[in-house]
Amino acid sequence: MRCLMCENLSLSHICKKCRATLLAPQLYRRTLYKNIELFSFYNYDEIKELLFTKHTDLGFHIYSILAQESFKTFRENFHTKEHYNAIAIDDHVKNGYSHTAILAKALSSYNITPRYQQLRATNQIHYSGKSRKFREQNKRGFGSIQGEFDNIILVDDIVTTGATLTEAIQSVGEHKIAFCLVLSDLSRFKTTF
Repeated sequence: MRCLMCENLSLSHICKKCRATLLAPQLYRRTLYKNIELFSFYNYDEIKELLFTKHTDLGFHIYSILAQESFKTFRENFHTKEHYNAIAIDDHVKNGYSHTAILAKALSSYNITPRYQQLRATNQIHYSGKSRKFREQNKRGFGSIQGEFDNIILVDDIVTTGATLTEAIQSVGEHKIAFCLVLSDLSRFKTTF
């Protein structure tokens, strides 16, 4: 097969060279609603074609690679005595997998436990490419989480307007959220560590 990024022959959908150069994550941060910190890894423009694969069968493989390069790297460097719960936002299975569940699973470690089927939207409207006004008028309708969890890491793939994460934070309660972790933050109001 050929690497999706450089088109050279590869044993994987993205070759090792492209992973090391084009998918080397950089950690960015900014604050969201109620001063909850948001951490992201990639410039949206650099990986947007890869992110669009979430609507296809190929997305499983691409999101697994992105999770390994970013979320797994984060996990390997996140050493704390406290225990955290990674909750994938809206982890409905589509096309045979859930892209947010793939990301949450990559965080699994001695101090982070992925929690699935906890924060699902009742509204199944597609928000891709929609305006902030549309998103605010058509809430996702998250129900309450099914367990008593603290130190929650909210996990999603992209932040565009911040409306989904804001609604998720409101649904869970800001006092329970440790921070949010995403692949890409479209706003780019970030500072590098």
